[in-house]
Amino acid sequence: MIVVKSAAELAKMRAAGRIVATILARLEEMVRPGVTSAELDRYAEQECLRQGATPAFKGYGGFPFAICASPNDRVVHGFPDRRPLAEGDILSIDFGVLYQGYYGDAAVTVPVGRIDAGTSRLVDATRESLRQAIAKAVPGGRLSDISHAVQGWVEPLGFSVVREFVGHGIGRQLHEAPQLPNFGAPGQGPRLKPGMTLAIEPMINAGTPGVKILEDGWTAVTQDGKRSAHFEHTVAITEHGPEILTRV
Repeated sequence: MIVVKSAAELAKMRAAGRIVATILARLEEMVRPGVTSAELDRYAEQECLRQGATPAFKGYGGFPFAICASPNDRVVHGFPDRRPLAEGDILSIDFGVLYQGYYGDAAVTVPVGRIDAGTSRLVDATRESLRQAIAKAVPGGRLSDISHAVQGWVEPLGFSVVREFVGHGIGRQLHEAPQLPNFGAPGQGPRLKPGMTLAIEPMINAGTPGVKILEDGWTAVTQDGKRSAHFEHTVAITEHGPEILTRV
């Protein structure tokens, strides 16, 4: 069942979303050659706690960190580590919090210094596919309109959509109904109603869509070793259109 939130619940989700957005913005600023994702993880957790929130991912299903840090060919759920980031890398950072009983969840892919033109196209296309998807989060639409917007944007550009991981509903739980793929025909699935809240998160590969899981049981990487990008916002459907909850 898809949970429709009240005005009071949406207010709490806005508060959670602002915490996510402010911390992610600072993490983006911190990304540069020589920085480690372990440093980013430490900052995210400390700042989250300072703001009175709880890191959403740490301990979730046994995940041991506050952020997911996924460089280059890592798609999602990467473990932060002490490897210094290098010029030309990209780093996807996924971060969420629990605040006053409600979750916020967002992700960005950040260039490390200067990146090559092909990687820049991948990052830009993924970011834009999220914008296209959010534009479809309107009352009266269908859930798969959001999914199709992602696929319809990136595939003509030569990129591929990851099938194994999807967006999701969010609220009192980090993952609620419905599941939200980033592919599919439009006009399918539940009708969108004001008060629904969705974590919309395109995961786009430069090469083929296939992924595999590393021995840690969490980290997903591209099967062909090519790069992947990931952007995400928590979005509320309102009578006036989509409202991005995870921005400052």
